[in-house]
Amino acid sequence: MRELTFGMNVTLDGYVAAPGGDLGWSGGGGPDASPSDELFQWWSDRVAATGLALYGRGLWEAMNSHWPTADRQPGAAPAVVEYARRWRDMPKVVFSSTLDAVDGNTRLVTGDAVAEIARLKAEDGGPMDIGGATLAGAAVRAGLVDEYVLVTVPVLVGGGTPFFTALDSWVSLALVETRAFPGGVLLTRYRTRR
Repeated sequence: MRELTFGMNVTLDGYVAAPGGDLGWSGGGGPDASPSDELFQWWSDRVAATGLALYGRGLWEAMNSHWPTADRQPGAAPAVVEYARRWRDMPKVVFSSTLDAVDGNTRLVTGDAVAEIARLKAEDGGPMDIGGATLAGAAVRAGLVDEYVLVTVPVLVGGGTPFFTALDSWVSLALVETRAFPGGVLLTRYRTRR
């Protein structure tokens, strides 16, 4: 059985995107800031260890607009080249009722996301990561998420897309890791208590 982790950068006030889908804050504490080399490497290593990534349409479109060719851009740093290759090679599933097709190492699911996530969890294979607050919210409500990784950036955006959507019942968690990154960024990792 696969483990499912919901992990994303999040603002201190709990948002994964500012109003209008703005992600400029996500690098490390200010508008258009870049993540520290250490944090970027942490995310790159996470991508390398992921057996299957599950994306909602919005996050997929944001990632797919940049990473498939980021390693071919003039002057691309070695860390960017490594991340782009890892991201491109990582198997992905995109859940969307509006997309007609996806490309690369990706499969499109247009039907019941919760049923498909449960089916994928029951398979053998490496760990799965889920990204996109709406998709992850459905998995959380269904009790499918085993671990939560919040990379909290010290910025307040005042609104936008929340990391956690409304729940039908409480989810009890156990803290398993904390780690500080440059710029006041704090990683916290929690396991679901079952």
